[in-house]
Amino acid sequence: MSGGRFADSTRRIASLAWPLFIGQLSVVAFATVDTLLLGRHSAADLAALSVGAAAYVTVFIGLMGVVLALGPIVGQLYGARQLEQAGRQLHQAVWLALGLAVLGSTLLLFPAPFMALARMAPEQEALVRDYLAVLALSLPASLLFAAYRGFNNALSRPKAVMALQVAGLALKVPLSAVLIGGLPALGVPALGVVGCAVATAIVMWTQAVVAFVVLRRSAFYEPFGIWGRGLHAPDRQALWTQLRLGVPMGLSILIEVSGFALMAVFIARLGTAAVAGHQIAANLVTLMFMLPMALASATSTLVAQRIGARDTPDARRLARHGIALGVAVATLLGTLVFLGRHGVARLYTQDREVIAAVLPILAWVTLFHVVDATQTLAAFVLRAHRIATAPMFIFAGCLWGVGLGGGYVVAFDTLGLTPPGLRGAPGYWAAGTAGLTLAAAALLAVVWRVMRAQKAAEQAAAQAPDRAATPA
Repeated sequence: MSGGRFADSTRRIASLAWPLFIGQLSVVAFATVDTLLLGRHSAADLAALSVGAAAYVTVFIGLMGVVLALGPIVGQLYGARQLEQAGRQLHQAVWLALGLAVLGSTLLLFPAPFMALARMAPEQEALVRDYLAVLALSLPASLLFAAYRGFNNALSRPKAVMALQVAGLALKVPLSAVLIGGLPALGVPALGVVGCAVATAIVMWTQAVVAFVVLRRSAFYEPFGIWGRGLHAPDRQALWTQLRLGVPMGLSILIEVSGFALMAVFIARLGTAAVAGHQIAANLVTLMFMLPMALASATSTLVAQRIGARDTPDARRLARHGIALGVAVATLLGTLVFLGRHGVARLYTQDREVIAAVLPILAWVTLFHVVDATQTLAAFVLRAHRIATAPMFIFAGCLWGVGLGGGYVVAFDTLGLTPPGLRGAPGYWAAGTAGLTLAAAALLAVVWRVMRAQKAAEQAAAQAPDRAATPA
């Protein structure tokens, strides 16, 4: 790996990654704010947040993944300088987001499957149902904003997204604080976990409206022909193009996130302290994940653009360097968190029982984070090549089979072979780490095969003129 070329790739990736990182961190901070505030408000509300957030994330992230298929498609079109075609894809993504919102909101309003898995006390189940009902109202705005996000990131314009995400966090913090604890002097009741959902709904609709105004008024978007004749009618071919890539992308993300989020649903059976400890660890790992996620998104954007520009050698170089950079950063960050895990646990809560539950989980954080970063970087490189079906099957086998299924066997000692240190929540984290390790290895193998085939095709094309010029 040439030092000069690696430095150039790092500069190009970092210039896109830092606003992506800040924006994504702002989004994840929504959950962090809610976790910290509820941790000081009520352990019962915190446990309800853990299960409710797992259910919401399972629904939202899968649907968002379908909408974000817009990114690789627009990235390649932008690299090829087909700007009006890129603008037409945004219109179709809006229709897609609206259609998926109907499905997702219905699932959130009728969450019986999640409730059956969690087996919570009736009063906690009622809290979760109310929390999800409010979030069902925010889902259309969240998916529309995902289309705005995917379009801008594909155009190397992540700052336009970051600005709205940071502003959303600035609005979310005071809203959650007021709605969770209430303001009796002003007649605002304490809503607890439901207040978190109300604050999120207000923020998401505000972001969606502002995003519409930005697209309407900024001169940057004029070459894309977005506003020539209003919202374009649904285009069957364009929608099929997005669905063909987006459905396996969405299912892959759904498998990945649900395999992780459903851990909270099963761990809820172990009691309030266990699920609260898992919620803290899950929130911490999600925060850490934002850095390699930003690097993966930036790498994917640049690779897609270079593919569109037919500069495949540069696309391969960016892919290799992006993966190496992301793994190195994840290793450093994971190690630092592991060394400071006692202080991190106390930052979230002073409850001794919850601290005792979270510390064994944090021991797995470094390895979990590194392999999670690796598989994410590899998957994003494949999405830039519009390859999503193979990763979907890899995720299903590794994350659902090994991670979720294996975690159940280990955590609940169904075979009577689990060591005492792995019983309960730590068993799920150990199995999840094993599943992610297998997924990372398999996805890297697919990336290598794609690059090798691409290089072989280039060599064959370069030799073809020589063979044609050779006399028979």
